[in-house]
Amino acid sequence: MATPVTAGAPRGAVASRPRQADVALLGIGTVGGEFLRRLARLQRAGAPLRLVHVANSRHALARGSGVDPSIAAGLVRAGAGAGAFVDPAAALSGAACGIVVDASGSERVAASHARWLDAGLHVVTASKLGQGASLARWRAIDAASRRTGARYGDSATVGAGLPLLRSLRELREGGDAVHGIAGVLSGSMAWLFGAFDGLRPFSGFVRQAREAGYTEPDPREDLSGEDVRRKLLILARAAGFALDVDDVQVESVVPPALAGLALAQVDGALGVLDAPLRERFAEAYKRGERLRHVARLDVRAGRVRARVGIESLPPDDPLCAGTGTDNRVAIRCDRYPTQPLVIQGPGAGAGVTAAALLDDVLRIVRRG
Repeated sequence: MATPVTAGAPRGAVASRPRQADVALLGIGTVGGEFLRRLARLQRAGAPLRLVHVANSRHALARGSGVDPSIAAGLVRAGAGAGAFVDPAAALSGAACGIVVDASGSERVAASHARWLDAGLHVVTASKLGQGASLARWRAIDAASRRTGARYGDSATVGAGLPLLRSLRELREGGDAVHGIAGVLSGSMAWLFGAFDGLRPFSGFVRQAREAGYTEPDPREDLSGEDVRRKLLILARAAGFALDVDDVQVESVVPPALAGLALAQVDGALGVLDAPLRERFAEAYKRGERLRHVARLDVRAGRVRARVGIESLPPDDPLCAGTGTDNRVAIRCDRYPTQPLVIQGPGAGAGVTAAALLDDVLRIVRRG
C-alpha cells in the first residue's frame, strides 16, 4: 500500500498530524471572550488545540479532558471551578505542548511569564506588562525562553498582530541596523487627533471616544501616554536597544489638576484640556501642520533617544496618513535609510487582538 503524503508536500514526505497542544487561557474579557469564540471554530475545523484551563481574576476551571470553549467563559463566571487565581502550570503538566495564553492585562500574571517559560511552557500574550515593563523583567523572559526553548508569542502586544515586531527582528537578523522608529501606536489617540479640528472642544472628542469604546473607561489611561511608553519599549527592545522604563520621556496630555481627581470627577473636569490643545492646534495650523500623538525612537551617533508625546507634523509625513484608530509605524534602517518602511493597519480591537493570539498559538504548534 502506498504511503499517504500531504497535499503539496515533496514526493516521499510522510503525512503527519500536528501535535496536540493543551491551552490555558487567563482572562475572559473582551479579548479573551473573542479568543474562545475563535478557538471553538478552529476546534470544529479539526485544529489540535485542547482548552484545559480557563480563568478570570476570581475563578479558575481546569479539566484535563478539555473544556468546551463555547461555554467556558459562562462556567467560569458562574464559579464552576476553584476560587481565586489558580496557577495554570498544574493543568499543563505533562502536556507534549503546553501554552499559557495571557489575555488578562494582570500584573500578577505578567510577573509569572518568565517562571512558566522556565518550566518549559510556551507563553502567548496580549499584555504589555511582560516585555514592556522593567528591563529586568524583559531580560528574565528572554533568558528563560533561551534556556528552555519555550517560545514567547508577543505579536498581539503592539499593533494587534500587525507585522511590526516580526519585521524589526527580521531586519536585525538580516544585518540591518535600525536607526529610527516613529509611530502612532494608540488607536484612541489616533482617533482623537485625527478628529480634533481646533474649533470644537477637545474634551467633547474625548467623551465621544470613550462612548465609542476607543478609550478606557477612565480616559486618563490613554491620555497619559503610559500605554504607548510600554509599546515603544517593546519595539525598541525588539530592535536591539535595551531601554529601561525611565529611558523613555513621556509627555502626558493629562494636567496635574485632572490627574489627581477621583474617576467620578473626571468627566466634569475634562474642560481643562480644551484651551491648551486649542492653542497647540492653532500653532500647527499656521505652519500647515497637523497634531499627532507619536512614539519616537532616534539613534544618532550611537545615542538612543526615546519619547512619547504630541508632535506637529507636515501633512506629507507618513504618520499623518490613515484614518480612524489605525496604527502607523515608520521604520528607518540600513535598508530603508531615507524612505522608511511604513506599516499601517488596525492596531486595536478584540477581534484582531484575539486573532493575533491564536496566530501565535498556531505558530508554536506547527513548529513543534
